[in-house]
Amino acid sequence: MKKTKQPVIVIVGPTAVGKTKLSIDIAKAFNGEIISGDSMQIYKGMDIGTAKITPEEMDGIPHHLIDMKQPEESFSTAEFQQIVRLKIEEIAARGKTPMIVGGTGLYIQSVLYDYTFTEEKSDPAYREEMALFEKEHGSLQLHEKLRAADPDAATSIHPNNVRRVIRALEVIHTTGKKISEMQNGQQKISLYDTAMIGLKMDRELLYERIHQRIDMMLEEGLVEEVKALYQSGLKDCQSIQAIGYKELYAYFQGDCSLDEAIKQLKQNSRRYAKRQFTWFRNKMDVTWFDMTPPCHFSDKKDEIFAYIAGKLGLKAKL
Repeated sequence: MKKTKQPVIVIVGPTAVGKTKLSIDIAKAFNGEIISGDSMQIYKGMDIGTAKITPEEMDGIPHHLIDMKQPEESFSTAEFQQIVRLKIEEIAARGKTPMIVGGTGLYIQSVLYDYTFTEEKSDPAYREEMALFEKEHGSLQLHEKLRAADPDAATSIHPNNVRRVIRALEVIHTTGKKISEMQNGQQKISLYDTAMIGLKMDRELLYERIHQRIDMMLEEGLVEEVKALYQSGLKDCQSIQAIGYKELYAYFQGDCSLDEAIKQLKQNSRRYAKRQFTWFRNKMDVTWFDMTPPCHFSDKKDEIFAYIAGKLGLKAKL
């Protein structure tokens, strides 16, 4: 008898499109527990800038992979994959439906598909050499090095993600192989019976919502949150490369004015939303639902509930 795959509900889409509210409604309807698919919400003390869900917003629904690490700690895709797959098993063993909600495409992809991470050699001296190159010449010049060596990897890794750019260069340096070829050579075999829900919205309206969210973050104390991290001595680590933190770090370091930092934050957030949508559209088998008004949220919710029920054979609690 063929073994059936574990049902998993996944909600993806660009920042500010409305994933959080929908995820709570779906979790209530399908007896779900939510695993954060966001690479930065795992850090303690980084609440406002990551739009971390509050206890009130959780509304009694269990959430996982939030506030697990200190900001100075690193966190890799391989580690995320391992932890989330164990969480899926734990949630299913309790008779609940595992859900993954978030916008970090590579992290989510690594969990859902039969994707293995090779144990490439490391070269700390080379990493330090590339880090010094970036400090002297800037992230764009470092990214050009990667583009020349591995164009496909350069397309998927943003120039501001210096850590990943250096890692991709290090793989080439130590193995002679392109990281993109290693990844593309692996078969995308789904490990779960997945209902992959994508939320999208008219681009200009989405950008407006992103700006409104950032303005709200500023009102809620984003500058003070980042200042506390900066004054604690936190620097040169993965967490502060997050959008909302690196821009304000530039302000605290005296590299720009606060107004310039906020302008850059809004621009980077728009660009990130665009990259998120492109990633999910090209890399994963997503069924998209357009949340652009005048569509009514309750009507769209009913449509999504019907899709989940049909795809996974689950019955919604009304």
